[in-house]
Amino acid sequence: QVQLVESGGGLVQAGGSLRLSCAVSGSGFRSNAMGWYRQAPGKQREMVALITTSGARNYADSVKGRFTISRDNAENKNTLYLQMNSLKPEDTAVYICYIQTTFGSWGQGTQVTVSS
Repeated sequence: QVQLVESGGGLVQAGGSLRLSCAVSGSGFRSNAMGWYRQAPGKQREMVALITTSGARNYADSVKGRFTISRDNAENKNTLYLQMNSLKPEDTAVYICYIQTTFGSWGQGTQVTVSS
């Protein structure tokens, strides 16, 4: 069974940066695509960034040029990252890690709050 644990969220001023991490335990990290999603209060969950096993990346238009998704496939790492730069108040949300296994698995999320 795959487990995902996010970390790195917090409060930051507009224009600042944060780096989110998602530690993955269990099997399947290196053989599955992964992604970051976010959900703001009163809004639907939306895709932020995706990365395949070969490293191909896809971003939401709202974060292109500001966010970078990456993954460390080393056996003692198995971690997904999201580097977030030039943060805006509209980036405020719970950020949730996802792994594209047969049935999909989600983490619990980490709160990111950007003040103006």
